[in-house]
Amino acid sequence: MNSGYIIKEITPLSKADCFYVADRIKSEFVYPLHSHKEFELNYIENAEGVRRIVGDSVEVIKNYDLTLITGEDLIHVWEQHECKSKNIREITIQFPSDLFLGNLIDKKQFESIRDMLERAKKGINFPMEAIMKVYPLLNNLSTEKEGFYSVINFLSILYELSLFKDSRTLASSSFARTNENADSRRVTKIYEYINNNYQKNISLDELAELVCMTPTALSRFFKLRSGKTLSNYIIELRLGHATRLLADTTNTVSEICYLSGFSNISNFNRIFKSRKNFTPSEFRENYRKTKIVI
Repeated sequence: MNSGYIIKEITPLSKADCFYVADRIKSEFVYPLHSHKEFELNYIENAEGVRRIVGDSVEVIKNYDLTLITGEDLIHVWEQHECKSKNIREITIQFPSDLFLGNLIDKKQFESIRDMLERAKKGINFPMEAIMKVYPLLNNLSTEKEGFYSVINFLSILYELSLFKDSRTLASSSFARTNENADSRRVTKIYEYINNNYQKNISLDELAELVCMTPTALSRFFKLRSGKTLSNYIIELRLGHATRLLADTTNTVSEICYLSGFSNISNFNRIFKSRKNFTPSEFRENYRKTKIVI
């Protein structure tokens, strides 16, 4: 085996199944960085110190972790890292992207689930309150003997989780290759301009002129519509492109800095470290350690 690629996993899920669930006790995490077309809900217990990688998000987890991933090409892995536990419980639920056939998912009763599945294209991590809410359902899912009731149980898990609006998205949009939803033509125009010009210097004045607003009004408008400041959005977009280049190319860190729109290497290193908790070189090394060819 040579390093440098990512496993495209073929899951055990069959076409006849609504979902596949694996409930297991393990002493360590050994599976490499991978992706798959199936949606995945992953619960981990007694695993403090494990490192979770979802796209360009790298975090060390506490004792409990619950993450939903619906991005077909969103690479992810859980690594042993600093975890000392030999009694880790993992419940993995995989389900097909076409589980909700026809327009069922478009019905108003499924609105919160639909929104959650869309957000999870970048990976979603749920708060402890959400974990406690669905734990009894998760705990019983693999032992439910009646197939129909297990599906009802599973849908209940998705619904309960969809009600928690404080769940966190993990990967950046540019790394996950998703488009941010925008509810106005002005915001869409701004997104398109930034996405096409992130490698250049972008000023608030030129963006304001683009959408015929004053700079102050635009700043308030963009924050209200997107939940982010313009500067933070631009930084996140550039970091997303930088992390993908670090993972997928052999370009030097200095080259990636300028290709991603940062003006100097020291500023790039400082921002990257503050947002990702790793330097660019450390981030690349972590990815190289988890990639594998099949």
